[in-house]
Amino acid sequence: MAKKQLKLCMIGFGNAARSFCRLLLEKADELEMEYDTEIVITAISGRSRGSIMDPRGIDLKKLLKSYEESGRLQIEGEDSPEGIMGRATLDIIESCDADVLLELSTLSIKDGQPAIRHIEKAFERGLHVITANKGPIAWDFQRLNAMAQDRGCIFLYETTVMDGTPIFNLIRETLHGCRVLSFKGILNSTTNFILAEMELGGTFEDAVKEAQKRGFAEADPSMDIDGWDAAAKTAAIANVILHADLKPTDIQRTGIGAITPDNIRGAKASHKKIKLLCEGYFEDGRAIGKVHPVLIPETELYSTIDATSSILSITTDLMGEISIIEKNPEIEQTAYGIYSDLLTLLKKKAISFVASGVAYRC
Repeated sequence: MAKKQLKLCMIGFGNAARSFCRLLLEKADELEMEYDTEIVITAISGRSRGSIMDPRGIDLKKLLKSYEESGRLQIEGEDSPEGIMGRATLDIIESCDADVLLELSTLSIKDGQPAIRHIEKAFERGLHVITANKGPIAWDFQRLNAMAQDRGCIFLYETTVMDGTPIFNLIRETLHGCRVLSFKGILNSTTNFILAEMELGGTFEDAVKEAQKRGFAEADPSMDIDGWDAAAKTAAIANVILHADLKPTDIQRTGIGAITPDNIRGAKASHKKIKLLCEGYFEDGRAIGKVHPVLIPETELYSTIDATSSILSITTDLMGEISIIEKNPEIEQTAYGIYSDLLTLLKKKAISFVASGVAYRC
């Protein structure tokens, strides 16, 4: 009997994508044993490093080695696929031999594009989608989700907020019968790190430079400092768990740019800390999202969330408030989030196979 395959098309080849590829290599035998399925990547579209396609499946070990040496999406050697330059990502999604699209491209905070178009094209072709890009969830979730359902496609997005922490799966798979009433969280690592450094006596500018040095703040950190990243995460969470239809521009947003050392010292004198809080709740039946600095008493759990850690608290009608903490994540946790969605997809396909009693086909 021929081995079953699940073929992936990957958009983006940044740190998270490469870490996911390494995880896929590590878990290949385990996946085949557990799901009787071989996972292969048949196409990768990079933003500026070219693209590569091979319907037989790309040799990830060779590609990762070649990429480290050349910085290009290509594999040298006889009978190896050649890198593709200048080919549009939508054309690659249209023509590749794949069952699943992995949308791992860079976030556009302005409109969620071109990731939204990538996902639309995938659904038009009947491909399932796993995205780590929060843009489509923050800007156009309800329409994309409806499109997936209409096409019979599976749409997964666990990695869009708090890396691999099971936020959406917690609600969807565990809290059966619960209705989410509100949420709050500390969700932006850069601002949380800056505030923590200022509490230790550092300046705002030095804290930004240190965050950039450690690699989790961009060369232009304004998206974090002005609260845009937190607003996108707030909109994404609200759209999924509150069934809202918000955009980042709908979120009431105040960043940390105006916070001074005097503010930090004043908070400390009153036994409090300043944290950038993300909130979602209902007001007169309408979903509201808010990002703003808040004074948190040192005796409360939220005051202990320092450095690059995150927390999300969900208030439900039946289980009250539940909090989940992610402690100082690295890129491996992001890779795991993508991998966990892949496992969810495999399980959903397996259940579908058992229920239908027909031949398994992704």
